Amino acid sequence: MAVKREKIHFETVEELLGAPVTKDATTEIRIDQIFPFENHPFKVIDDEKMSDLVQSIKDNGILVPVLVRPDDEGTYEMISGHRRMHAAKLAGLVTIPAIIKPMTNDEATIAMVDANMQREEILPSERAFSLKMKMDAMRRQGTRSDLDGTSDTECRKINTAEQVGEECGLKQAQVRKYVRLTELIPEFMDYVDQKRIPIIMGVELSNFDKEMQKNFYEYFRQTGALFKEQLQAIKEQDNLENLPQYTIFQLMNAAMPKAKDSGKVNFTRKKLDEYFPTDYSAEKREEIILSLLSDWKKQREEAVNV
Repeated sequence: MAVKREKIHFETVEELLGAPVTKDATTEIRIDQIFPFENHPFKVIDDEKMSDLVQSIKDNGILVPVLVRPDDEGTYEMISGHRRMHAAKLAGLVTIPAIIKPMTNDEATIAMVDANMQREEILPSERAFSLKMKMDAMRRQGTRSDLDGTSDTECRKINTAEQVGEECGLKQAQVRKYVRLTELIPEFMDYVDQKRIPIIMGVELSNFDKEMQKNFYEYFRQTGALFKEQLQAIKEQDNLENLPQYTIFQLMNAAMPKAKDSGKVNFTRKKLDEYFPTDYSAEKREEIILSLLSDWKKQREEAVNV
């Protein structure tokens, strides 16, 4: 669970990125000259919120400019504003207000992740891939911006997962678990996003190679069941890569946890209607059932004593 932190309100994209610029730096750019950030992990979905954004742009225009960086082709790469640009297209706009800021690849990656992490709703897959991208970029940079006077060698020793976690309101262990999810096959990642399997199960599955994950996916698709005990049973097998699928399924069936008997007996109203008049109340039915059970118990006791 994410660590609770005080929400900080940023007036502008510039303030968010810690790079104040004047309003004169905002430029109208043709939308067809802006291309998505490479491997952008945040999904742009045509849902109800997108419809609201489109209507807002039609009514008020784009109030917050997007952030782009120039590329080598004379066009631009989007850093922050993919949803706004998509909504602008749907609203029929040809140009969009933008802040142009030259950045290195790693600087652009970190800025893109930080800007999108401000969103209230983030899918596990989005968080996982964005955290990994930021960690990789920071490792390549080998520096930490908030440690003035720290040598490059000392900076490289800093735990990147810990720093990223501090900046995103997550513990180091949580960051590492999210990054592990990037090792999932797409089918399982979708299941995590859809909450069909919990994140902790996704982490367990990520410890297996892609081929074994495909076997697990097929088993889950057929049975709707997947338990930690089953994964552990497979992990304990020798020569995993040579196990045929039917053997894997047999092992998983054998390792499925036994359902606990709650001791409860439930009768549906439809079932009881086969034996009782429909106008009998629940209390009346219970009274008759207990009376019949009492008679049955006496008969059994008398049969034993004969």
